Amino acid sequence: SQITEAADARDALKKCRFHVYDVVILNEHFGTENPDANDLMIYLGALPMTTRRQMFVVLISDRFRTMDNMEAFSRSVNLIINLKNMDDFPAILKKGLVDHSAFYQIFKESLLKMGKI
Repeated sequence: SQITEAADARDALKKCRFHVYDVVILNEHFGTENPDANDLMIYLGALPMTTRRQMFVVLISDRFRTMDNMEAFSRSVNLIINLKNMDDFPAILKKGLVDHSAFYQIFKESLLKMGKI
């Protein structure tokens, strides 16, 4: 596995345009003071579902609760981790990845049977 770190939001956008990452971990304040105007979040949210579905996006937030599934859905991310829970980051990420894999396993099997992938 390989880790890519972006110097700034512009660099992150450039990297995301040319590579589909398995996991993206993004602080909602990265490159902006207004988390609702985060260019990278807007870009990821606008990706075609076939591309976006290949990625697991984690939003690091000081506004939302860790593992708040409804907020994650509304933000087009797979997992939210609150800054207060960063000490538990490895365990939370692992659980999120396991849940994500289980959720999409049947979906991906169905696509495969239908010849869509």
